[in-house]
Amino acid sequence: MDLLNLLSFGPDGWGNQLLQGTWLTIRLALATLPFGLALGLLMALAKRSPNRWWRAFGNAYTTIFRGLPELLTIFIVYFGGQIALQKIVGLFSDTPVEVNGFVAGMIALGVVFSAYASEVFLGAFNNITRGQYEAAYALGLRPWTTLRLVIVPQLVRLALPGLANLWLILLKDTSLVSVIALDDLLRKTSIAVRVTKEPFLFFGVACLIYLALSMISSIGIAAVERWANRGLRRA
Repeated sequence: MDLLNLLSFGPDGWGNQLLQGTWLTIRLALATLPFGLALGLLMALAKRSPNRWWRAFGNAYTTIFRGLPELLTIFIVYFGGQIALQKIVGLFSDTPVEVNGFVAGMIALGVVFSAYASEVFLGAFNNITRGQYEAAYALGLRPWTTLRLVIVPQLVRLALPGLANLWLILLKDTSLVSVIALDDLLRKTSIAVRVTKEPFLFFGVACLIYLALSMISSIGIAAVERWANRGLRRA
């Protein structure tokens, strides 16, 4: 079969399959991002907490999930979550349950993302001088109000370069969810390769798609950085 026909969107081509896999990859990355950011910020706050138990928990969390391979974390969340959910449901019913692969992938990638993001946020926090807090307290702002109005806007600007790199890594790590039968781009590509026996063609197309997503992301990141730095005086 002609190579162009293999990539067509007709009944004999794999264009629709690759497009569906690409869309799922994008949706998974976009769903994971806010979850990972929120959890990473909470872990950074825990590691800055005056309570030693919160600090110990935050440090243990980042140590564990930065130390485990991402693939192993996906297996633990998917299969471990299924076992836990089955035991909970088993208390009330004998109906078998199955963990949603998309949700499991989002949680697994999110906890890994948050472990690294917490270090980025922590470094950004450390670059905000103590005088910022003291000035806010002198104005009578409460701690959470100070965090929301004074600290977070600076935190976003300082953490943005590191978080941008983590987003690009997350975009590529979505390919790992193919091991739990989630029909992302890599899984669709692998199926096409097995059926057509054209590995160079389809893996090459997958490479181009991932590169295109990274390039589009880089353009978006540059725009966000310009927005975040719009109030800074240029030297």
